[in-house]
Amino acid sequence: MGFLKRDGDGAAKGDQAAVPAATATTASGEALQSEEYSPGSLAGLPDSGRERLARMKHDIERGFFTSDLSVNEFLLVKESGFEPLGLVLGSSIYHIGFQQAMWNQNMEMSVLTQAMYHARELAMTRMEEEADQLGADGIVGVRLTIGRYDWGADLAEFIAIGTAVKHREGQLHRAPGGRPFTSDLNGQDFSTLLRAGYRPVGLVMGNCVYHVARQGMMASLRQVGRNLEMPNFTQALYEARELAMGRMQAEAEQLEAGGLVGVRLKEASHGWGSHVIEFFAIATAVVPTQAEHIIEKPTLVLPLTG
Repeated sequence: MGFLKRDGDGAAKGDQAAVPAATATTASGEALQSEEYSPGSLAGLPDSGRERLARMKHDIERGFFTSDLSVNEFLLVKESGFEPLGLVLGSSIYHIGFQQAMWNQNMEMSVLTQAMYHARELAMTRMEEEADQLGADGIVGVRLTIGRYDWGADLAEFIAIGTAVKHREGQLHRAPGGRPFTSDLNGQDFSTLLRAGYRPVGLVMGNCVYHVARQGMMASLRQVGRNLEMPNFTQALYEARELAMGRMQAEAEQLEAGGLVGVRLKEASHGWGSHVIEFFAIATAVVPTQAEHIIEKPTLVLPLTG
């Protein structure tokens, strides 16, 4: 995840303005907010959270851990040379602002893009800082979720949660800049990746909230009963996905990654209406650890049912 300052190619096609180094921008050229990472910081963490971390440090000393890994994931992570330390999380309840759009114009909703991006940054940063408090090398099985509550129609809680791990032999597995690596790979994929000669360096993301223009009544009537492409809608969704994917790739390049695995592209309206959609791209950035990559042959597994 990018808590380094980001490079971005977020300018829309036909509007390729020069982007300053170490920034990410919306299609209109506005810089996306980025939460500064501070290894020793506990800012934003309530007293109960600080007490939990203190207890977890004591538990680690006596060999006790917490984890949301399944049994198979737990065993494979340990087989890969990592010890689970504890479940770490970050949270941010965020008020999503308002932005007006012309009904007949395709455009990025920069205010909403900013809000959704920054809220996830806050949650991810706090999760990483918790992992640092435990002396972790990284976090596996990271999940990013958005929750809404009846007492706040305009509020959303952004939650990042995962299992902090530390390499048993002290091998360097941190991301550039010394921060813990983050990954949304499950335990099986994490173990397979390491055995094949790669390691994760960070969970990277890109997003774009986009308004898709409505068609006029006469245009809609002319298309009734006909099979034809809707170029306005095609171009709008294509452009929005491109912006999200480009920003995700820019984060990976900032981490000096060799590639991305497990890319997912999600779409949701988050209550803004049918013509305003967020496109969210997320993946684990990886780097090679050796020149030769051994790909294990798959094995046949037959389930036994009674």
